[in-house]
Amino acid sequence: MRRKAQLLTGLPLLRIYWYDGTDGPPTPKHIALAYQPDVKLRLGLVNRQGAQKGVDPLVVTDLINLSRNRAMASAVLLTGDEDIRVGVQQAQEYGVRVHLVGIAASSGGEGNQAALLRQEADTVCDISLEDVKGFMACRPAPQSVAAVAQVPGPVMSAPPVGAVPASPLVAEVPPEQLAAIVDASLAQMTDDLIQQVAVAGRYSIPAHLDGLLLATATKGRSNSATCFLRPATSARRRPDERCRSRV
Repeated sequence: MRRKAQLLTGLPLLRIYWYDGTDGPPTPKHIALAYQPDVKLRLGLVNRQGAQKGVDPLVVTDLINLSRNRAMASAVLLTGDEDIRVGVQQAQEYGVRVHLVGIAASSGGEGNQAALLRQEADTVCDISLEDVKGFMACRPAPQSVAAVAQVPGPVMSAPPVGAVPASPLVAEVPPEQLAAIVDASLAQMTDDLIQQVAVAGRYSIPAHLDGLLLATATKGRSNSATCFLRPATSARRRPDERCRSRV
């Protein structure tokens, strides 16, 4: 970019402004970049959807301030976002020439720069793909099929045909332990609660009883146990699928 700026403007470099987003503190790469000579790091935010927020206003603000203070005569922008267009217009009103730089498209089109932004700039040029390869590489695309980690533990059993699947990644509780959990739960239930279970039907357990079963099952296992007593969805399950756990 230093060489490109000097070729386009014929002027000495004031400094390079580097804009990026982060979802937390600056990364080690950001910090290393901030220590580079003649480089000013500007950081916006990255939201939960992975989109940058607040980065474009930083670019526009710097363009306007540097132009108004007559700190520059020409600006070289490596961007393609149309939101920067208002900053370009303001800088030009202060007499600053704006040179827009993009990365050449492999298909030979106009690349990924907004058409209105290209129209607004004083000059437009592209960096060739060969030049880009000198300092940038493509990250391999992630595999489309997710790998499943093999966790030591009981063997998973497939549900019978037509049955509603239970919560994922759970194994059957041994019959003797399941019986102990049921007996302990029944011992804590009043006749009214037992009647509620009977009225609710064969395939459901009242929601307020799930906590009782969960607490009873957890006491009977180690602290590292995870019990799944409620399905991931509201679908009903068979009685033998109501109480499943995984260590």
